[in-house]
This record gives sequence, structure tokens and C-alpha cells, in this order.
Amino acid sequence: MPRPRPASPGPSDDDLDAVYDPGVPSRTQQKKESEALQALGLELLALPDSRLDAIGLPDNLRQALRDGKKITANGGKRRQMQYIGKLMRQVDAEPLREAVAAFKLGHAHDQLRLHELEATREALLADDQALQDYIAAHPGVDVQQLRSLVRSARKDAAAQPESRSGRGYRELFQFLKAQP
Repeated sequence: MPRPRPASPGPSDDDLDAVYDPGVPSRTQQKKESEALQALGLELLALPDSRLDAIGLPDNLRQALRDGKKITANGGKRRQMQYIGKLMRQVDAEPLREAVAAFKLGHAHDQLRLHELEATREALLADDQALQDYIAAHPGVDVQQLRSLVRSARKDAAAQPESRSGRGYRELFQFLKAQP
């Protein structure tokens, strides 16, 4: 029969309070924050250099992001992202998140505007009533030039019905894009 072991006193409540400090984040929380900063770093890598310069990053972080764009090896990219995450822990991440969100939102607005312009162009080419509606909705438009561009684009479309890439087609799009 095994001998009974003497009961160990175990840690007291005072010892546990000294070890656990509710103000200090746990290791899991620290890892999650670090991973979130690395993900933000990946989003920053997607921004053009002109946007990065406008954000006002510290020089070492800006250089690390530029270096990260050049690295193609997966292991090197991963290490660089960890380094970027380390540098980002030293700066306030909220302005960076706002800059990335503003860039994404602006990009989405640009894409939406281009799709609307394409739909308008298709409607103008489809029938004359759409042309009259567009002229009525945009009183400052150069009607003569618009009619000329629509006529030219229709001619291009009639010559090559499967291809919508003629000169008149592109010029009409550029004209619509230039309108307020």
C-alpha cells in the first residue's frame, strides 16, 4: 500500500493576488492584439505609397512596410509581418485603422461610380429617350458634344456588335466621367 503523502500547503490567496493582476492583459489577449496588428500591417501593405506617406507613419515603420512590399518569399514575408506588428505596437493603431478604412471606402465609392457610368453609357446607347432623360437631368451638359459621342459610339457598336471597345465608346465614357 502506498504511503500517504503529506498535504502540501498550496498557494495562499495572497500569493495568487500577487501573481494575477487584472490590469495586465493575459498572454492570449496579447497574442490576439499582436495578430490584429499584423493583419492591419497586411492591409497597410495593400495601400499605395502615396497613401502611406499621407498617414504620417514613423520612418522605421514606413521603411519596414516598403521592405515588406518587396519581399516575395513566404517565410521572409511572415517574419517581416511580425516585425511590422512589433513596430506597430509602439504607435497608436487607431489612425492607421481609420486610414485603411477610408481608403477601402473611397475605393468602393470609385468602383460604384464607374459601374453607374457604365450603366448610363449602356442606357444612352440603347435608346434616345435615355439621352433626353440624361440631358434633362444634367442641364449644364454640352448637348451637341454628347449627341456626337453617342452617335459615334452607336456607329462603333453597329460595326462590331460583340466588341464594346471602340473609340467612340471610350470617349463617351470619358465624357460622362468628366461630368459633375
